[in-house]
Amino acid sequence: MAKREIIWTRISEIQIQEILEFFSKRNKSGEYSRKLYKKFKTELKTVAKRPELGIKTRLDQIRGLIIEDYIIFYEILEDSILILKVWDCRQNPDKLSIPR
Repeated sequence: MAKREIIWTRISEIQIQEILEFFSKRNKSGEYSRKLYKKFKTELKTVAKRPELGIKTRLDQIRGLIIEDYIIFYEILEDSILILKVWDCRQNPDKLSIPR
């Protein structure tokens, strides 16, 4: 199967940016944020090749990819992977909603 394009929704872009900024401020360095972002990108490259890799959710075509303390929820489309949400697993799970 051909590699799919990774597309970030505006919400997921904001979430990843907030996560990376948090660690940069907390650690007073961008080193961990760069490593975490690189790990996200590397794992998503694998998902682009093998979209079924993530765990199934109750929603059709939506899967979750676990990376450290985060789950990246994505939708499998015909020729792309749509990143819907970046969820910090340390949050209250009752607050989790996956936008479509």
